[in-house]
Amino acid sequence: MMVDLRGTVPANVPAPGLGEYEWRVLVLPPRISRAEARDLLVGHAEYGGWELARVRVLTGGTRQVWLRRRIIRVVRTA
Repeated sequence: MMVDLRGTVPANVPAPGLGEYEWRVLVLPPRISRAEARDLLVGHAEYGGWELARVRVLTGGTRQVWLRRRIIRVVRTA
């Protein structure tokens, strides 16, 4: 299964009042079934801490999936 991973776009975009998120956009070609896409997204969610933000179906059946995860800033205490 070949999946076009477009990296983190945009990176570290602050959401007003919700903290900062890191974004990843996945482009899934139409030949990937819904079951394969689900398995791929479950893996990202369980092992990478990503959550589904948006799914967009493009012309021709290509799916553009936006994943996000909260950036946790460590504050020095001493």
